[in-house]
Amino acid sequence: MNLALCIQQDVPLTTCNTLALTSRAEYFCRVTSAELLCEALEWARNKCLPVTCLGGGSNIVLAGDLRGLVLLIDIDGMQAVERDKDMVQVSIGAGKNWDETVRHCLARGWHGLENLALIPGKVGAAPIQNIGAYGVELSESLLAVRAIEIDTGEVVTLSKADCSFGYRDSVFKGPLENRVAIMEIILGLSTTPRLRLDYPALARELDGLSSPLTAELVYAAVCSIRRRKLPDPAVLPNAGSFFKNPLVSDDVAKALLARYPELVCFPQDDGRVKLAAGWLIERAGWKGRRRGGVGVHMEQALVLVNYGGGTAQQILALAEEIRGDIRDQFGIYLELEPTVLGL
Repeated sequence: MNLALCIQQDVPLTTCNTLALTSRAEYFCRVTSAELLCEALEWARNKCLPVTCLGGGSNIVLAGDLRGLVLLIDIDGMQAVERDKDMVQVSIGAGKNWDETVRHCLARGWHGLENLALIPGKVGAAPIQNIGAYGVELSESLLAVRAIEIDTGEVVTLSKADCSFGYRDSVFKGPLENRVAIMEIILGLSTTPRLRLDYPALARELDGLSSPLTAELVYAAVCSIRRRKLPDPAVLPNAGSFFKNPLVSDDVAKALLARYPELVCFPQDDGRVKLAAGWLIERAGWKGRRRGGVGVHMEQALVLVNYGGGTAQQILALAEEIRGDIRDQFGIYLELEPTVLGL
């Protein structure tokens, strides 16, 4: 493939982000293979251009035009690379749709991802965010990430330990931010179901089912919950949860519970307590409020939406207004979950 034919100039990115925000790429290239990714990165290095990697665009806020080369990572593929009696190692291309990956794994009898059903985006973004839902995080299944160093073109393999996973965090949001382009991930999945049903909302959804619980039923239950609570970005543009659930000390949580007995919170293994950011935002009266073309979703206070014609500046201003109010009312600092690009 001739790389020169793949490089485009001044490309609109409205369809490359689920908030449908207006932005343009100085140069743009859709890469469908590791070889093309290597060539594109070399092209950018030769021209001394910065590089931005995009996947499904479901966890970003495009706050302006993007200089340099924007790479849309669209590397497909999924295969079992190693098996034993109870486990299978699965290699998955960074451009593969995440929920499609979960469904394909279930169909093959590979378990461990069913609680992560219907999360928007592509596989390559999953380790960056350490995606998680309904009591499960990607880091529990991830074995390795294969990537290319943007500045050198060297292919590197990062182990789970190398990734420094935390709550919605990883080395890719720290020391390696904007330094590597992820090509594929390798997961270790179980060949027998090991259902995780302790998350309260999921347990309630499954309560009363007469048939034996299966991974497929867990997947369907998670999809049902998410469809009720979260707007489809294809229908109402959004970036999913806009704020992280804050982690606080046990003392802070007890003080808040004394004031707000109905506070939704989850004790963590390290002694801290995770607070439900959506509860804080709803309790503060933000659910359903609008600011011009943007607003807080009517059903889920964690989600900021673009009702049409909204700008990144309006979205970020609304987020700051909410954060300030939560800080004033509860003494809690909310962190943004999506990455802001183009400032």
